[in-house]
Amino acid sequence: MIETRLINGGVYKSVVLKPFNRSGSQRLKSLILVCLAGLMSIAIAQFWGGRRQAVPMGPIDRGGVPMWPLQERFENDVFTFARLKYKSNRPERSSFAWFTDYPDADLNLSYRLQQLSSLRAHPEPKVIEITDPELFHYPWVFMSGAGNIEVTDDEVAILRRYLLNGGAMMVDDFWGQREWDGVSRVMKRIFPEREIVDIPRSHQIFHFLFDIPDTLSLQTSNLRAAVANKNTGITWEDGHLGGNTREIHFKAILDGQDRIMVFLCHNTDNGDGWEEEGSDPWFFSEFSEKKNYPLGFNMIFYLMTH
Repeated sequence: MIETRLINGGVYKSVVLKPFNRSGSQRLKSLILVCLAGLMSIAIAQFWGGRRQAVPMGPIDRGGVPMWPLQERFENDVFTFARLKYKSNRPERSSFAWFTDYPDADLNLSYRLQQLSSLRAHPEPKVIEITDPELFHYPWVFMSGAGNIEVTDDEVAILRRYLLNGGAMMVDDFWGQREWDGVSRVMKRIFPEREIVDIPRSHQIFHFLFDIPDTLSLQTSNLRAAVANKNTGITWEDGHLGGNTREIHFKAILDGQDRIMVFLCHNTDNGDGWEEEGSDPWFFSEFSEKKNYPLGFNMIFYLMTH
């Protein structure tokens, strides 16, 4: 095992990285021989600042996230954070729509992947319509705030084909029973023959790169709720329709070879942990550093290689 140390306010904490299974696929061997390339706490602390409220239109403001060059002649051989743009069946406020945590979550996670792993990432994340043929160029897509998602029959067929052809989708930041019902209803339209199954904390996805302890709760509320409940142990968001917000659920839809096609993160907000890494030092230390970045890295590397 490889051990590195992360620094947080001068306190050293060990993070253990497990070596990859060399008997795996050629994709796994060629894509990732990962080691951390720096000290995460020092690196991430450079982004202190507030969030942006408006949904950006046109070219995105990087908000201080650095650009980096792509290797000449290999510009397309990189990982791109691809966010699905979808329609909603209710008027949306800023926390319940395709643009939840956009663009800072997308920019920050892309930068951290480039900075702290051997996976080369594109500096410009992608927002993509479900019906865009370019969807099939991106093996991993992210969907956030999708409790009120609405899809057409054509979009259902496209998503089904994308996922069965090897694509993987992470669905994040939907809370309570009503939003669960909304997301699961769409998933059932895409895969009427498949069940949504629980993913236990013993699953390799939680231990693939970062060995996240099974005892560490991975629930993350939005920044405002987290700070308001600082040191109380409350990490959930009440007030969502239908209740059922206090327990985090990781669920998935598997293909015929038990590959995870859809990974559902219910009652947690990983995107806020990426977006808000620079908004509050305590939130960064308790959530971004301990939970959201390790889980994000694990999910991307696992889903991209299985």
